Amino acid sequence: MTLMQVELDDKYRLESKRIFLSGTQALVRLPMLQRERDRLQGLNTGGFISGYRGSPLGMYDHALWRAKSHLQQHDIAFVPGLNEDLAATAVWGSQQVGLFPGAKVDGVFGIWYGKGPGVDRSVDALKHANAAGTALNGGVLALAGDDHGCQSSTLAHQSEQVFAAALIPVINPATLQDYLDLGLYGFALSRFSGCWVGFKAISETVESSASIYSDPERVKIVLPDDFEMPPGGLNIRWPDPPLEAEKRLFGPKMAAVQAFARANQLDRIVLDSKPARLGIVATGKAYLDLRQALADLGITDKDAQDLGLRIYKVALTWPLEESGAKRFAEGLQDVLVVEEKRGFIEDQLMRILYNIDASKRPTVTGKRDESGAPLLPSEGELTPTIVASALVARLRKLGHHSPVLEQRLARLEAFDQPVTTNTQIKLARTPFFCSGCPHNTSTRVPEGSRAMAGIGCHGMALSMPTRRTDLISHMGAEGVNWIGQSPFTTEQHIFQNLGDGTYTHSGLLALRAASAAGINITYKILYNDAVAMTGGQPAEGAFNVAQIAHQVWAEGVKRLAIVSDDPGKYPQGNYFPQGATIHHRRELDAVQRELRDIKGLTVIIYDQTCAAEKRRRRKRGLYPDPAKRAFINELVCEGCGDCSQASNCVSVQPLETEFGRKRQIDQSNCNKDFSCVEGFCPSFVTVHGGTLKRMKTSAVDTGQLFADLPLPPARELDGPYNILVTGIGGTGVITIGALLGMAAHVDGRGCSALDFTGLSQKNGAVMSHVRIAPKPEDISAVRITTGGADVILGCDMIVSAGPAALSRTERGVTKAYINADLQPTASFVQNPDLDFEMGTMQTVLRDAIGDQNLDIIDATGIAAALMGDSIATNPFMLGFAFQKGAIPLSLEALLRAIEINGAAIEMNKLAFTWGRLAAHDMSRVRSVLQFKNRASAPTKSLDDIIATRAEFLTSYQDKAYADRYLAAVAKVRKAENAASPTSTELTETVAKNLFKLMSYKDEYEVARLYTDGSFAKKVSEKFDGEFTLKYQLAPPIFAKRDKTTGRLQKQEFGGWMIHAFRVLARLKFLRGSAFDPFGRTEERRTERKLVADYLAMINQRIAGLKAEQIPLLARLARVPETIRGFGHVKEANVKLAAAETARLEAELENSRFAAAAE
Repeated sequence: MTLMQVELDDKYRLESKRIFLSGTQALVRLPMLQRERDRLQGLNTGGFISGYRGSPLGMYDHALWRAKSHLQQHDIAFVPGLNEDLAATAVWGSQQVGLFPGAKVDGVFGIWYGKGPGVDRSVDALKHANAAGTALNGGVLALAGDDHGCQSSTLAHQSEQVFAAALIPVINPATLQDYLDLGLYGFALSRFSGCWVGFKAISETVESSASIYSDPERVKIVLPDDFEMPPGGLNIRWPDPPLEAEKRLFGPKMAAVQAFARANQLDRIVLDSKPARLGIVATGKAYLDLRQALADLGITDKDAQDLGLRIYKVALTWPLEESGAKRFAEGLQDVLVVEEKRGFIEDQLMRILYNIDASKRPTVTGKRDESGAPLLPSEGELTPTIVASALVARLRKLGHHSPVLEQRLARLEAFDQPVTTNTQIKLARTPFFCSGCPHNTSTRVPEGSRAMAGIGCHGMALSMPTRRTDLISHMGAEGVNWIGQSPFTTEQHIFQNLGDGTYTHSGLLALRAASAAGINITYKILYNDAVAMTGGQPAEGAFNVAQIAHQVWAEGVKRLAIVSDDPGKYPQGNYFPQGATIHHRRELDAVQRELRDIKGLTVIIYDQTCAAEKRRRRKRGLYPDPAKRAFINELVCEGCGDCSQASNCVSVQPLETEFGRKRQIDQSNCNKDFSCVEGFCPSFVTVHGGTLKRMKTSAVDTGQLFADLPLPPARELDGPYNILVTGIGGTGVITIGALLGMAAHVDGRGCSALDFTGLSQKNGAVMSHVRIAPKPEDISAVRITTGGADVILGCDMIVSAGPAALSRTERGVTKAYINADLQPTASFVQNPDLDFEMGTMQTVLRDAIGDQNLDIIDATGIAAALMGDSIATNPFMLGFAFQKGAIPLSLEALLRAIEINGAAIEMNKLAFTWGRLAAHDMSRVRSVLQFKNRASAPTKSLDDIIATRAEFLTSYQDKAYADRYLAAVAKVRKAENAASPTSTELTETVAKNLFKLMSYKDEYEVARLYTDGSFAKKVSEKFDGEFTLKYQLAPPIFAKRDKTTGRLQKQEFGGWMIHAFRVLARLKFLRGSAFDPFGRTEERRTERKLVADYLAMINQRIAGLKAEQIPLLARLARVPETIRGFGHVKEANVKLAAAETARLEAELENSRFAAAAE
């Protein structure tokens, strides 16, 4: 197959006739096409774009900046707005250029953009601008980013009605091809009618990619010959009395819109029958849902004609063009209007048809049927299955009863039901702060206080109970609702989170309102140096911390505090207002406690750069990258989770070991925030210098290894082929979807890729729906229908086993390739004992997919071991699926797509090829790696469990100490065997928990575990080059105490500490003796008492042990598992364990009394 010659910038080169691009990129390409059309017509025009970002248009400004050189070549200026209504006013100004002398162009075409709520807040500006009109050679498109599914919004929104209220015509494109075609029609309509033209841009299209046609002369504009232009025309003028403008807008402008739509057949019949009985009207995404519903029901165009269907695709949803609508309705008995969200076309169609002869007027249904019963929902999003159900219902109403259709519909509806299985998965991959995110710390509130959320990533605090954060307002009004609450509640104070982007957008006015009202409130302005939620853009105006400090000080704040992870970075002198104080983030709790007691408006500016933006800048060499990493000594680690409590960080991950669940740092994901080090635990060290060790691939002859790797059999396509890519936000899942789409484009196939992200890009569930077909016209809906996935490329098992993914599968048809690695979810941060349900998920996948079609592979473990970075996982998975014959694309196209993407080309190619080899012959991969599990598997046999721990206790203290352990366990084993010869549950529990209590980590043991050689080996396996270690400790004799909590604070000790450890480790013989200098502390006395109490309890309980008592006694014996940590952390856990022990002992006594009574 000859590959298409493709370059990354083809999407913006006018000579490219067929291109692969995203919805966002199509909106960047559109003004270039308009400028080229103007040039071909002899017009010297310019373009002007302004607006404000927000999902699904969150990356539009980013794409415009990246295409700056291309835009400049076409005299297109992009000036982002401070907020949406100011941006709308700026675009209005672009139409005023020709009103005064000095114009350098014949006209300026404009684009305004905003998220749905931005449309709402800008209505005043939009009404004024639309009433004023557009220039004859200008024209304006108003892009409304509507989030119908509320994927990344506080409310689902729909902008058509808002545009209609401002008398702005509305275009609703269905596909990316429509973005270009209808966008050009939109500019022409705007010029002809003098109206702004609304352009609906929903998540389904903006966040998709496709291979489309892009000839500037593809669209043929027809000017109406049945419309008489009034004197003076319809375009912008000055002066323009308001009532004259209103008269022109309601009269000739609306008539011009109708005439243009009629002349250019913006609304058209796309399928007809003779005779037709049932007409279906659809627009935008709903049209694609309709076409997919027909396909899912097995209704071809020929079948549709046999059924008497007529389909009307509407592009101009307001005002609905009347003559075309009437022609469509002629001869029909029934009309079904398919549209997403509130009915809009349906009401217009009813009005248009109301006055025709009743005998010729069809029944019009949509949101409800003729009896008023619900038919299509107004809430949420439509799916092809929902549309199919409504369609079959209308066919039944017309007397068409088809068992085949009913059977197919039942099959579709079954896919929408939860997968039936005997096991249920509780775990879910929910959005969460990035590794090292400033909000991990900044959104904390002191005990006894609560906060209110705001717009931005920090809003995820709403889903974290420990943050005590509730309620959210629209953007820019953060905290103002407290003005209405405070007079009527006993609460005296509230904290309000406010992002720096929102502050710049409109949030400063909220502070002003709070100051004027005199309420007691502390605003936490979260200065992250980037608008992270939409891609890391700078906040407009680029205010620095000092400028914001002076601004808020001028608003009359009573107290101002600056909190930072690096307070020493600020210049000396009058950098901040007099009275402002500067603090380290460790002091945040104390600062908040102080400010909440001050009457009136107080402000904290929390200054820490966005972690994701730090990572981006470091890759580009624009931000310091300290040669420093956090590392955990797993044997010292108690698994208490205090490091997770301190950092709230997802890079602190579980490590399953022989001695229970410990912690490790995911070095690939870590953003070097180092707040985890503040967890009260001596297991943390920081590694200074050196680099992460990567496998010496130079020692592997990959050429020979890959030389005989065969190509999988070619797969021919006769229709769409559907690949669902699942994974975790921020790990490259979307890149895999883009690679597949680009490879299909390079192969000359039709393709689409729809990305579901929203806030999910923040460690949540992410999916990419990839559809590949022989040609672009073969693809209707970009979302894979229920039961329609041919392949699941499961880069994360949790997402793959969730209902959203499994609803796309069909047992025995879908093939699934699943990464076995389980990255912790957000829940793990708060629950150190979280069950990751590996076995349950595998069962659910087997039930849904079938054993024959399911491959589960530890892709992360293999890829990270081979490539030194877990980011190689996804291309490895792609290579694995390709070699299995599940990717219907050529090898050359996939490799070329990796090259076109331009990022880490050689690494991605190599990871892809390793994946191919793993699919072909896993033994060869393992032989290269000498592969081992990253975490040592816990011992299985009881004898091994006991022997391993006895050996450890010998090293811990001496043989006598180990013999004491062995004797105690043997006594339990004998009693359990007598009570129940087949049971070992109690013995195993006691063996593990007695060991845990006896091997308490005092100063001697911590020293031994740093000097016995095992830790040094772990460090050398992970790091290369010259490096030094520093230890994070809080020895009671040296450590300072926190002024607020009274707890010991950790300090950093240099490499010399290893010598002190060696001395201390040799003194372990002093442990527990009269000469033990540490043994008299409360903590050490408690630890020795715990051992004695445990032995006494066990010995008492095994006397006369009965088989039925074993399960409950094992639960009691297992309580020490929860006694973890050091210092105050362990002290708190000891108290909790004591309470649980008392509860279980009471339950055990009650069970004995009950047994005796029987």
